[in-house]
Amino acid sequence: MRRSLFLAATLVAASIPVGAQAPSTLGLAKDARIAAALGDVSAARMRTNDSTLVAFGTRHTMSDTLSATRGIGAARRWIHAQLTQYSKDCNDCLRIEYDTGTAVVGRSPERPQVRMVNVVAWLPGRDTSRVVVIGGHYDSCICSTNSMDFTADAPGADDDGSGTVAVMELARVVGKRFPHGLDASVAFILYTGEEQGLLGSTQFAERLKREGKQVTAAFTDDIIGNVVADDGRRDSVSVRVFAVDSLAIGGGELARYVWAIGALYQPAFEVLPVLRLDRLGRGGDHRPYVERGIPGLRFTERLENYKRQHLPTDSLADVNFGYVAKVARLNLATVVSLAAAPARPEQTAYARDRDSGGQSFTIRWSPVAGATAYELLVRRTTVPTYTRIVNAGNVTEFLLDEQLDDVWVGVRAVGADGHRSLTTVVGAPGGARLPAPPRR
Repeated sequence: MRRSLFLAATLVAASIPVGAQAPSTLGLAKDARIAAALGDVSAARMRTNDSTLVAFGTRHTMSDTLSATRGIGAARRWIHAQLTQYSKDCNDCLRIEYDTGTAVVGRSPERPQVRMVNVVAWLPGRDTSRVVVIGGHYDSCICSTNSMDFTADAPGADDDGSGTVAVMELARVVGKRFPHGLDASVAFILYTGEEQGLLGSTQFAERLKREGKQVTAAFTDDIIGNVVADDGRRDSVSVRVFAVDSLAIGGGELARYVWAIGALYQPAFEVLPVLRLDRLGRGGDHRPYVERGIPGLRFTERLENYKRQHLPTDSLADVNFGYVAKVARLNLATVVSLAAAPARPEQTAYARDRDSGGQSFTIRWSPVAGATAYELLVRRTTVPTYTRIVNAGNVTEFLLDEQLDDVWVGVRAVGADGHRSLTTVVGAPGGARLPAPPRR
């Protein structure tokens, strides 16, 4: 059945000409297990969890670590306890840990050294060397007033209580539905130190690099709960995804993947890809990964209200948890799809075909463990997403009847159950290269 779904999706997509805009599902096949899991995401549970976070008063990274009821220490211990309970509920399917370290707060004139404590729930995969990361930051601040004030109330219900509770809910649901794991491991992580300069995410990204992990993608949920703008406009039916359009790193490819997943599993909830690293003058916890050559992406509400961010006015009453649930479902479908798929091809090469007078190109790519087939995706350089999909079969070299000078071509691996990897752009400037195939 899975094989037939893969073939059907390929045959339909392969008929799409390059000159037309493709359906944004990009030939991905819906997984019934993922579709069923989306129904378990609970807006009510996330509201309850966010209200608990707000009740800690402040979650500033430099706030109280000893109190049982107030400050960053109480918040992280409560998060750890909740995740531990979720693991017990799925027969210890999750591995819960504190990811610890120290960092200098460079934004403070005194440059204090602060202990960094992220909270991580690992869902181990069959290939523990590959990781998909999904995170949110649980620290808060009133940075618009005083970024170093760690005693005043900083509720942070939307920034980033909304993202924190979404990631916690993902750990619960994915653990429940996929207790034996996926092909790659998943790290559900709650960061600290984001408001002081992405300190917690930098620490974790460095750790993964040090441990030699192959990070498929790193996502962050940051500010995903507001649906009303200051002028009264409302939008609860779309979400922005920010990813720098680096062909070598693959941020744009990641944005296209999320766009396609959204169209497949939540067609009434619009995904708006924004091909820049982040909002102007702002930053998020996906950035440290991008800086290390890893595809990273940020999920953020469509309508932000800067009169509430980093202020005591960031209250629970202004967070729409029905909307948070929609974003969390998009997260779930994306993360599970990627973690269930093979890795993407690491290296590519190309050569102009002489027999065709240069109108075709031989494409070569490195083999991927677990792949049963490969697909080539084609788009004009001026269109947002791919418009032609070619089933290359289970080979690592293919003569493509396209003038590569005029288009972008991506290659992706297909697993036995039909899940597709991210695409690797052929000939991307700065991308990893194989030796060029011989010209024909």
